[in-house]
Amino acid sequence: MIQIKEATTKKELRAFVRFPNQLYKGNPYYVPQIVSMDCDTLTPAKNHAFEVCEGKYWLAYDEKGTVVGRVAGIINRQYNEKTGEKICRFGWIDFIDSHEVTKKLMDTVEQYAKEKGMEIMNGPTGFLEFDAAGVLVEGFDKLPTAYGKYNAPYYESHLLALGYQKDVDFVEYLIKVPEVIPDRYARMAQLVSVKNDLHQAVLNRPRDLDPYLDGVFKCLNSAYSKLHGFSELTPGQCGDLKRQFLTNINVDYVSIVLDSNNQVVGFGVALPSLSKAMQKAQGSLFPFGWMHLKKAFRDNDTIDLLLIAIDEKYKNKGVNAMIFDKFAQGITKNGIKFIESTRELEDNTSVQNLWRYLEHNLTKRARTYCKRL
Repeated sequence: MIQIKEATTKKELRAFVRFPNQLYKGNPYYVPQIVSMDCDTLTPAKNHAFEVCEGKYWLAYDEKGTVVGRVAGIINRQYNEKTGEKICRFGWIDFIDSHEVTKKLMDTVEQYAKEKGMEIMNGPTGFLEFDAAGVLVEGFDKLPTAYGKYNAPYYESHLLALGYQKDVDFVEYLIKVPEVIPDRYARMAQLVSVKNDLHQAVLNRPRDLDPYLDGVFKCLNSAYSKLHGFSELTPGQCGDLKRQFLTNINVDYVSIVLDSNNQVVGFGVALPSLSKAMQKAQGSLFPFGWMHLKKAFRDNDTIDLLLIAIDEKYKNKGVNAMIFDKFAQGITKNGIKFIESTRELEDNTSVQNLWRYLEHNLTKRARTYCKRL
């Protein structure tokens, strides 16, 4: 007999966060998230997303009292107001290969949605666009990026059996860096720079980013305003992202494009791949997890492309070329051999066109689903 219980205490929240680490223990393709960081994300007092969101978390237990599944129900009020739709998101969903477990978890979320007056279920997704989204449907034999997520192949069939249908797909590419990066990127970047009177911010160390951060988030809100699932970031949410992404950031993999008035019109951020380090950390920064992460920042042959955003006024003007040219300089300097794109919408051709002159392969695909209540 499967029982569903809301996770309300700190102990239950930790059990909620740790469940996939137990479910996929020993799986070579699973990357454990840092438990303390995931707990912070799910705690209202520590995550400014709760300024515009609300949520509940549930655990599924078998007759022995063992956790066999989890799910979160999330309502992003700001996004719903923006779209005029009554959407309840579901996320942080994991379960054993049991249709009974999946049905009871989703029945619980759907009941929560109905009680809140919602009409559509959508997910898996998180509070914000920057939380991991989607069920993996291709690439089960590939290591995810640290900002992706692994799940077993049976997840999709369970959701389809409950009446869920495809919403959107996210794709990931593995790009092989050639020994010599084609000079067409540098030439294009120069042409775009001159034609539009644009230039790169000079970044020699992380603190050089400080004068541009407000402009970066303003640009992000502009660039992502029409993106599926995106709601405008509040000042508090921007602060959370600053702390998350700027810790130990390597400015070799940061591009900030400025106009003639030194206003941010585009930016890109990449990080050294942390997936293998996070596997070694096994969900904890202490006592030695932080050492594995620090080593990965310093000694790596792969970078993960996190964000590229271009202000709406500069879309389709080639600013992507300037951003990639800056990355190319860091790639050459540090001996990077591979670039992994984190999950991006499958129709995001403006970013995907960056790789057309390099050897690249689509390696992973993740899917979100929807259902009308």
